[in-house]
Amino acid sequence: MRKIIVIGAAGQIGSELVPFLRNKYGNDNVIATYRKTLLQDSIKKSGPVVYLDALDNNIISKLFNEYEVDTVYHLASILSATGEKMPQTAWNINMNGLINVLEMSRKYNIKNIIWPSSIAVFGPTTPRDNTPNTTILQPTTMYGITKVAGELLAEYYYKKFELDVRSIRLPGIISSETLPGGGTTDYAVEIFYEAIKKKEYNCFLKKDTILPMMYMPDCLKCMTDLLETDNSKLKRRVYNVTGMSFSAEEIATEIKNHIPEFQIEYKPDFRQEIADSWPKSIDDSLAREEWGWNPSYNLESMTKDMIDILSKRL
Repeated sequence: MRKIIVIGAAGQIGSELVPFLRNKYGNDNVIATYRKTLLQDSIKKSGPVVYLDALDNNIISKLFNEYEVDTVYHLASILSATGEKMPQTAWNINMNGLINVLEMSRKYNIKNIIWPSSIAVFGPTTPRDNTPNTTILQPTTMYGITKVAGELLAEYYYKKFELDVRSIRLPGIISSETLPGGGTTDYAVEIFYEAIKKKEYNCFLKKDTILPMMYMPDCLKCMTDLLETDNSKLKRRVYNVTGMSFSAEEIATEIKNHIPEFQIEYKPDFRQEIADSWPKSIDDSLAREEWGWNPSYNLESMTKDMIDILSKRL
């Protein structure tokens, strides 16, 4: 049985990944960590919870040793939109936090590390349609720059130290449980809350802006499927993954099928420039071939599920 530590368990993905992992591997075998953002009560009550600052090697070392960790999910990160407001902070947390985790993992012979990269590694010089796994990486955001550097570190630590770091380039993640935290794809979550509560939404992207997305249940499955794949099947450290691609107008139209009175206005802000530098669609054929990645949700089924869940709650 694995002993897993989730760094960044209070974030959008971490807050749902922890319960998912505890259900799969046992409550006591998944340690949830936080730094500033407090964890949900359900996470606090269901298993171990500890404070961890990824910038402090002494704390990482203590926890790895105390809990005899063999698997790390390193999710702590400053996202794209927030990173443009605080680029030095984004570099510090995203890069120094990652290399600290890699170094401590090497010291304690950690079996597996899952570290999510992002479609933010791509830039305006990257092919925007069906973006391949191996292509030009010239991002225009600090977040994207840290993800490119992180991918190179993952490759370096694997080849130099045989540290089994695995990464997936996540698209925008849509969740019915937690709000996003400062990303360019946040609109695809916000729009559901506003549609149900107010029947209207001001979108910060243009209506024809197409971006790759993934529903959270697929994201959780993706992150555990990659972990459980035998390393002999993996031919690289970083994989493209995606669930669907749609424009802001397309998701609004799909929501109107459920909430006919819903109205949307498009008022692009600084995030439009970031979105325009990212792919419209992703080629994830290598993930499908090498470790069986296969998403379950498309725009229609995801929208129905989101509205069903949020309507009951809100």
